[in-house]
Formats: sequence, structure tokens, C-alpha cells
Amino acid sequence: MFRAISSAGVFLLAGILAAHAGGDAVLGKKVFNRCLACHEATTDRDKVGPHLMGVVGRTAGTAQSFLSRYSQAMKDAGAAGLVWDEANLAEYLRAPRQKVPGNKMGFTGLTSDDDIANVIAYLKADPKP
Repeated sequence: MFRAISSAGVFLLAGILAAHAGGDAVLGKKVFNRCLACHEATTDRDKVGPHLMGVVGRTAGTAQSFLSRYSQAMKDAGAAGLVWDEANLAEYLRAPRQKVPGNKMGFTGLTSDDDIANVIAYLKADPKP
């Protein structure tokens, strides 16, 4: 039973990672419009949520300008070693409350693997499209 569950998890993760290879930053910018009310990705200006400029590769809960406003859950996740690489971003964008239980983000997540891959491509793009 455990082996079947483990295998399913490996295939799910492989599918998520494969989706990232085809991410399109221009399409990701369109998807990111859903995030603009709370996040900025082209500047280091914080809004309701922290700016996401340079988020790929950053430790969770460590944007200096937002330190006093992160939830304890996000600070704890970063202290435990959570880094926003592509795989972790994909999991978080799909289900933020599952990836970091107790975080403050009100968004419930993206359901499309393509949307997730495209948003990650957009966040990685420098300069942004």
C-alpha cells in the first residue's frame, strides 16, 4: 500500500516538474494579474503580501521589507529550510494552505498545471515581459 502511494507521489511530482519546463513568461504575466491586488513582481514594493521580485531561490518568509508582516507559519517554514524553488513554488501555488499551514494568504490556489508553470516562468523572467 505504501509503495503504491509513494509511486503515485513520485509520478505527481514528476508531472509538476515537467510542466515547468514548458512555462511561458508572457502567459504567466496574464495569470499573475490574479495576484496583482496583493503582490508586486516587477518592483520591490510590498502590498498586502510581500513583493515577489526575485522570489525564486529566496527562503520563505525572508523578504526584508515584509519581515514584520509575515505570518509565524511562513517565518517558521523559512527557518525550517523552505526555499522557493520551482517545485516548492508549484506546490504552494496549487495549495498554499496545504504547503504552509497557517499562512495568511487568502488565495486558495491555481488549479491548472499550465498556469502554475507559466506563473513560475514569469516570476523567473528578468526582465519581465
